[in-house]
Amino acid sequence: MMFDLHIHSVFSDGELIPSEIARRCEFLGYKAIAITDHADFSNIEFILKNVLKACEELNRVMDIEVIPGIEITHVPPRKIPELAKTARKLGAKLVVVHGESMVEPVAEGTNRHALESNIDILAHPGLISIEEAYMAKENNIYLELTVRRGHCLANGHVARVAKEAGAELIVSTDAHSPSDLVKPDFLKKVCIGSGLNERDTEIITTVNPKRLLEEL
Repeated sequence: MMFDLHIHSVFSDGELIPSEIARRCEFLGYKAIAITDHADFSNIEFILKNVLKACEELNRVMDIEVIPGIEITHVPPRKIPELAKTARKLGAKLVVVHGESMVEPVAEGTNRHALESNIDILAHPGLISIEEAYMAKENNIYLELTVRRGHCLANGHVARVAKEAGAELIVSTDAHSPSDLVKPDFLKKVCIGSGLNERDTEIITTVNPKRLLEEL
């Protein structure tokens, strides 16, 4: 069973509608996926209204599970806890925060404020500190390894720091277009390329996402 819990649709800056995302991922062999479009205070209601509707219809007829989520993105750090609460109230089952990737000017303090919020995944957290990794462990927040170009440059660092702190990892595509979607086995290669062994890779690609979904 394989999972991809970070995908974008046309409701933010992705290229595909939810139905096509679900079908392409079903064809590739995924068990479950999450649609997690970029949001701030201006569009979160619009996104979740439409994604929830799509997920409800798709889950009635497809073998793949489609989870409604959100990715809080470039929001001023102090506002992240508030927006995470809003996302939950609006029906988001999975709340992701766009971490301090090395290749984007995300505000300093985003990682820390995200890890103090009611979220599930801190996406591509860049050069995350060991103190922040311990926060992730304490608050049961998963740190993301990513397939996405640019963001993936810190994968090795994230894997090392997470392992040192005992924080849980997850791996996702952060797909925005059809070409970003990969076969499930490629996610395992990303983990191995991040310096992890085969046992850790199996946990990250199979055990951790399954556990996370059971906790939602």
